[in-house]
Amino acid sequence: QVQFVESGGGLVQPGGSLRLSCAASGSIFKIYVMGWFRQAPGKQRELVATITTSDGTTTYADSVKGRLFISRENAKNTVFLQMNSLKPEDTAVYYCYADLATTIWQSSRREYWGQGTQVTVSS
Repeated sequence: QVQFVESGGGLVQPGGSLRLSCAASGSIFKIYVMGWFRQAPGKQRELVATITTSDGTTTYADSVKGRLFISRENAKNTVFLQMNSLKPEDTAVYYCYADLATTIWQSSRREYWGQGTQVTVSS
């Protein structure tokens, strides 16, 4: 079993900032990638940002580049998303994501998702 504790969501005015965090725990052997996806009402879930645990390589959606920044703390299996200059179109449920293996065997490697945290950008 793998569990996630997500925090940091809430209501913020346009131009404001929020910081999301997500800590993974449970039967984890190795985490390869952590990240954040989001889903707005009536839309499909989309990638926001990911980061590799090995060397910190990051990927970002074009819509968030220069405003949202992902970071990690490997020792605590934790990933952060610093969200600056927020826009109303950033309003969504943000889901923590991890690509990890629960045993030494590669066959145990799969994707896991948190329960999500709501981010609302509105005046």
